[in-house]
Amino acid sequence: MYAIITTGGKQYRVQEGDVIYVEKLDAAADSPISFDALMLGGDESTTIGTPIVPGARVEGKIISQVLSKKILVYKYKAKKNSRRRQGHRQPYTKVEITSIRA
Repeated sequence: MYAIITTGGKQYRVQEGDVIYVEKLDAAADSPISFDALMLGGDESTTIGTPIVPGARVEGKIISQVLSKKILVYKYKAKKNSRRRQGHRQPYTKVEITSIRA
């Protein structure tokens, strides 16, 4: 069985046992988390919610708070001797999906 969940303005297709990286959530490591299911799919049937499937929950456990690989941003203005370099690391939360309840 799989489910489609939404968090941080993005949608994710998850199955039991998946490990996903989502936008940073304010919760400590090893704490449980629950998501609403937008869609549930299985071997022979699919249930689409309007906007969520009633009674369907996706349970997970927060593994850790992580940072992505550093990206460098360069700004340059021609003929002005203006250069600027800035780095950024986006924070993510690593979540393991423990169960999908329909």
